[in-house]
Amino acid sequence: MNMMKKESRVVYQAAKEVDLSAGSSQTYLRANVKAPRVAGFLVKVFAWFLESRIFGTLILYILKRDNLIHKLVSNAEMEEAPVYVPIHPFDDEEEQDVKQVGADLSPPELVQQATECLPQSLGKSQKTFNGLNTSFRYWTISDYSRAYTSGDVTPRTVVERLIAAIRESSTPSFQMSFFINYDAEDILKQATESTLRYERGVPISALDGVPIAIKDEIDCLPYPTTVSQSENRLLGGTKWLHKLRPCTDDACCVKCLRLCGAIIVGKTNMHELGAGTSGINPHYGATRNPYDRSKIAGGSSSGSAAVVASGLCPVALGVDGGGSVRLPASLCGVVGFKPTFGRVLHSGVLPLNWTVGMVGILAGTIEDAFIVYAAISARLPPHQPTVSPKVYFPLLNPTKPISGIKLAKYGEWFNDCSDDIRECCSNALDRLHKQYGWKTVEVTVPEIEVMRLAHYTTIGSECTASLSNSLENLDYKELGWDVRVALAVYGSFSSKEYIKAQRIRNRQMQFHMNIFAHADVIVSPTTGVTAYSIFDDALQTGELDYINGAALVRYSIAGNFLGLPAVSVPVGYDRAGLPIGLQLIGKPWSEATLIHIAFALQELYVSEYREPEVYYDVLNQQK
Repeated sequence: MNMMKKESRVVYQAAKEVDLSAGSSQTYLRANVKAPRVAGFLVKVFAWFLESRIFGTLILYILKRDNLIHKLVSNAEMEEAPVYVPIHPFDDEEEQDVKQVGADLSPPELVQQATECLPQSLGKSQKTFNGLNTSFRYWTISDYSRAYTSGDVTPRTVVERLIAAIRESSTPSFQMSFFINYDAEDILKQATESTLRYERGVPISALDGVPIAIKDEIDCLPYPTTVSQSENRLLGGTKWLHKLRPCTDDACCVKCLRLCGAIIVGKTNMHELGAGTSGINPHYGATRNPYDRSKIAGGSSSGSAAVVASGLCPVALGVDGGGSVRLPASLCGVVGFKPTFGRVLHSGVLPLNWTVGMVGILAGTIEDAFIVYAAISARLPPHQPTVSPKVYFPLLNPTKPISGIKLAKYGEWFNDCSDDIRECCSNALDRLHKQYGWKTVEVTVPEIEVMRLAHYTTIGSECTASLSNSLENLDYKELGWDVRVALAVYGSFSSKEYIKAQRIRNRQMQFHMNIFAHADVIVSPTTGVTAYSIFDDALQTGELDYINGAALVRYSIAGNFLGLPAVSVPVGYDRAGLPIGLQLIGKPWSEATLIHIAFALQELYVSEYREPEVYYDVLNQQK
């Protein structure tokens, strides 16, 4: 990092003058997290001290100083102006093997366009309805659609199996904590209507009858109105927010899925207020990893990742504010896809972080993520007219992937992970080169730790501002103790620190756009560690594990802070059999190219995927 020291602050070199070439003089700064893991009674003590007027101010000052927020953000000097919202101009750059689709198409029409882009033989190999599996593969949307059309199974039968599986997963012997809420009667009603459409030969789209789960912070009827107060209906993973923010309509993305005939099967568990990376929710339990029930699923979209990994749904929606879709996708061995900021309408999503949060998709395959992305990218009226870029869909062909792809890699950052992840992800790049001839371009991404701290300042400030009126009248006993700590830290950020963070956002946007001038995507591991253990002392209070938390989000910040599209694809397992993901970060509005690359990567690994420890075959059940 090329900067001059001045007491406890830095003066940043102008972004336009920073050398981004490999081997430049920029110093890679590892996350300087100074905080022990704390859980149980100690979390309560720490929260009490932070909330104390006498001790809280001093402790927060020390925390921010020791973790370099003061030095790298609060007191930093730079010439760049702030950028408050990461909206990128649309550059109609020519992409390979794509087709343009109409921006005014309905969700079912967009799904039809997407399915026409898939290989015609997709889903007919490796796993068949006679129960003979040559390798493990998740059932796809295409599999569901074909099974329903052929009459092999009905949507009603599938959801009956699904409901039984949800109930089993919630028993004391499993305690998977996948869902915060589901309504069996409503699910069966949707499935019956879908079954009738198939019997009449008039399914709405390929998504008709496909079960899809929704993260709790996304508005979705009927859940806020059909559950009594005594049942502690949650919103945003809380016990209280529904009282202050009643849900009166579906979010735009949910409306799109309903218009396609999808069966909405309930609200998935999440880290409370999205304020953590483990997925441990003291109110509704720790979402457990289907590959190992003793491990975390990751957060904050923990339940959405776990229901896909366990086979309950081929797809689920999440919200990604700091890697909250990609991170649990990687830990649970599924695909996590986050589009460009502004590509999907955000109306009806709990407004916890306006400029970094984005609806994302968790799926068993990149093809399914693509189909659901197509559906929810529809511009339902009324919508904001400010962002209306052209939409391109990738023409996927496993025998002829796109050519000449350049993958930007920052070596020191790429390697800042566990040995298993480093080896696995490096091997993935080698395989991409050998199979497709794609080249890895060594680059430098400056000030990555500065960006993480600026993002933390931003997401914390926006969360506090969003909840300010609610928090004034809230009984803090209704909050998890780990979230109380997070809110205390969030509330300590000043307007000066928020504006400094937005100036850092400007710098990082310049850095990344300069890198994209020489490469198609930036590649990295998705997380720095694989899923770690859930300890009993965290179940009632949550936990503070900022070292593991920083390792989990190490690679995901640019997608949120800079509004870039990104995807995590499973590429192997560590020595304990826990999944590892490789992340691809794309240029703004380049979802088509990103899906192309992710699909080609998936093709190299699909035959090596392993069945999770907890897996429900709701479509076939011939095992």
